[in-house]
Amino acid sequence: MDIHSLLASAKEASFNPGIQDEALVNETLRLTADEIETQTDALLAANRSDLARMNPDDPKYDRLKLTAERLQGIADDMRTVASLPSPLGRILQHSVRPNGMELTRVSVPFGVIGIIYEARPNVTFDVFSLCLKAGSACVLKGGSDARDSNTAAVSLIGNVLRRQGLPPHLVTLLPPDRESADALLRANDCVDLLIPRGSAGLIRHVREHATVPVIETGAGVCHTYFDRAGDTAKGAAIVCNAKTRRVSVCNALDCLLVHRERLADLPELCRPLAESRVMLYADGQATAALAGHYPADLLQPATPDSYGTEFLDYKMAVHTVASLDEALAHIRRYGSHHSECIVTEDAASAERFIRETDAACVYTNVSTAFTDGAQFGLGAEIGISTQKMHARGPMGLEALTTYKWVIRGNGQIRPR
Repeated sequence: MDIHSLLASAKEASFNPGIQDEALVNETLRLTADEIETQTDALLAANRSDLARMNPDDPKYDRLKLTAERLQGIADDMRTVASLPSPLGRILQHSVRPNGMELTRVSVPFGVIGIIYEARPNVTFDVFSLCLKAGSACVLKGGSDARDSNTAAVSLIGNVLRRQGLPPHLVTLLPPDRESADALLRANDCVDLLIPRGSAGLIRHVREHATVPVIETGAGVCHTYFDRAGDTAKGAAIVCNAKTRRVSVCNALDCLLVHRERLADLPELCRPLAESRVMLYADGQATAALAGHYPADLLQPATPDSYGTEFLDYKMAVHTVASLDEALAHIRRYGSHHSECIVTEDAASAERFIRETDAACVYTNVSTAFTDGAQFGLGAEIGISTQKMHARGPMGLEALTTYKWVIRGNGQIRPR
């Protein structure tokens, strides 16, 4: 099928009444989770062929890699989504006008949701489960890096959909080329919403060229500010976890801001990072504090490009500030409105940081690694929205619905 035919088939599939049958949808998701477990070896074999084309030193290698444990986690998340209440048909607002006209605002599906993403085959399963539960079809445009993994995943899902009497085009995988991406960006007649997931460059390209409405799931330039009143033990654990848990994800820490009165504690804050060979790009004051306490081959002077960079690697900037004011100003200048953290024992500073930090997720004494739909109790997520229209932060089921007004009456007409 050509690309337009694929998109048209997805649109047609979105009208199938079965996708608003909650029992059928939940059973389909559970059966798909079972199939992931049954077909683990086949999925891993497809993934190995993708991995063989990528340099293991590439930071995207970890995002591309599937393991039996990760597939089990994907299956578990899918079952969690199946267990969640349906987001459809919720009464969001109800009123009766003086003329007796009854108004109800009710949640409904988007219809067709398009996703453009890079080397993350787990996204294929996450998007399918969330879109199906939210009553929508999904169109997937994955990267060539994950070609075989995505093809195997969509084939597995399609087989389950057929067995359930549902149209397989409820999940449609486009070819991993530029032509299909360009077609998806302009498929207003077939696609209702577009969500890019990936690098800042990918997201910028989609934002600038799409005619389909877009929700940005932004790049994560994440900061942790260690305040004058910060606890060193908490700070060291938070910084290490946020930076090294998984360096290739959008909630990974990119810049540590440290109050200049706590520079003596900086070696202790950074000590766990050395075990993971994290390269630090530090300003002059931070470099002086770390000299002799952090491996010299992992300590480099910061440049202007060190700030505002999403490293997606074992690299991190360190910047000294004189006050909370300076920390907030730095975040305003270099942050991406994703996830920001303050480590402090001062309640007033914490509350001010919460109030004045413009980000989707603002943390006090908690690792930014928790910016994740499953960690927020949403089951799975379709992305982390960094914009302010419609949805912000981890986007779960509720964010994948829109609404319509239903008006009931008994012959009311509007006066001239």
